[in-house]
Amino acid sequence: MRVLGIETSCDETGVALYDSEKGLLADALFSQIDLHRVYGGVVPELASRDHVKRLVPLLREVFARAGVAEGEVDGVAYTAGPGLVGALLVGGACARALAFGWGVPALGVHHMEGHLLAPMLEEQPPAFPFVALLVSGGHTQLVRVDGIGHYRLLGESLDDAAGEAFDKTAKLMGLPYPGGPEIARLAQQGTPGRFTFPRPMTDRPGLDFSFSGLKTATLNAWRELQASAAADDQARCDVALAFEQAVVETLTIKCRRALKETGLKRLVIAGGVSANRHLRASLEKMAHGLKGELFYARPAFCTDNGAMIAYAGCQRLMAGQQDAAGIEARARWPMEELPPIFA
Repeated sequence: MRVLGIETSCDETGVALYDSEKGLLADALFSQIDLHRVYGGVVPELASRDHVKRLVPLLREVFARAGVAEGEVDGVAYTAGPGLVGALLVGGACARALAFGWGVPALGVHHMEGHLLAPMLEEQPPAFPFVALLVSGGHTQLVRVDGIGHYRLLGESLDDAAGEAFDKTAKLMGLPYPGGPEIARLAQQGTPGRFTFPRPMTDRPGLDFSFSGLKTATLNAWRELQASAAADDQARCDVALAFEQAVVETLTIKCRRALKETGLKRLVIAGGVSANRHLRASLEKMAHGLKGELFYARPAFCTDNGAMIAYAGCQRLMAGQQDAAGIEARARWPMEELPPIFA
């Protein structure tokens, strides 16, 4: 089955063609970072307008690169949520129009399920069951995955997601948007041990997360440096390193706890923050210590992309699932509501 995937949940326009027998045929992505950087964050209306501008050229590019005639698909998958409703409607309207014109089914895909299944696009995909850490700008969740649609939430953030904490902390320190990569870049020049920040909620049972207190601790340390006229470039790097270490260690502790509680040996990390090299190294070491395995997608498929939507949509369309007429666009959408695929 050949499926076209369209991703427009936030500030990246992604398009891809996936074939159930040949794998990923082609994908293309346009990031709106430069558009939103001047505002210090995503402006929803601008995001929606830019998706309108980029979609058709990206569609033509993907079909040309795949060597496939436009319309030679068996289904169209698009991100239906969670995300910015206006942005979701752009992708949904385009997908629905194409599916109607080509006479093929369309299916709205859950954005986080797309992230969760992105490692399946790699040469050595994980086998079910596994524990998944979904860590992005909007979500931090630990999920037990027994199959596509067979999800059990183990723990989640009670306030800021990890990626959100990265971005907000960076903004408080005067760093440009997007903040996560900026924090990671500065942390490479940081002095270990100069600052130590809390590892929130690791001193109590459970698998939930909280990053608001860590964000506050980092802000207080930075303000003290500013008050004493010591907030120079090196101090900025040292604070960034301490913040990154706190997030990485917190996520590692919770992942280790989840693996031990479930008795599973496979850990999948997905979402934008999963591209952080220190997080990968820490989780790799932890999993190895438990005689387990760590799986993740290539960096290009950690952030939002059309390939993950095409893959997830293909699996569900092959199982006979498709939407009724109409466009799905949901700002919030618990992943546990998704119907399972039975083998």
